[in-house]
Amino acid sequence: MPDNPKYRATATTEVKTYVPATFDELAGGPALVEVQIIERFTGDIEGEGVGRAIQAKRGDGSATFVAIERVRGAIGDRHGTFVLQIRGTILGKEMQAEWFVVPGSGTGALAGLRGEGGFEAQLGNHGSVWLDYSFE
Repeated sequence: MPDNPKYRATATTEVKTYVPATFDELAGGPALVEVQIIERFTGDIEGEGVGRAIQAKRGDGSATFVAIERVRGAIGDRHGTFVLQIRGTILGKEMQAEWFVVPGSGTGALAGLRGEGGFEAQLGNHGSVWLDYSFE
């Protein structure tokens, strides 16, 4: 059986909502922060992402984070939803992350979506994202 063809989608993101809430602090250690995020994807991926991130944020503003985000929209001409599992870092104003599509999370014409990718952004600016994907 041949492998499913792989494609690359690229897009930009614009954060619409960013609401941090510290839920645990310890003197001399990183603060634990939950961040509610809503962002808009434009490009090969079109739509809106709604997610939650948990950050271990250090006093210098750098952080390590994990997140789950549901994207509602389209990849190319296929419409539906999918969920991303994300891990990344913030160093200075540079944000980088890797992500993958949670298996079985695709709906509509995005059912069976598999893939991995990531994003890079300067805090306060649009981010560049990519997803290398296929369908089961």
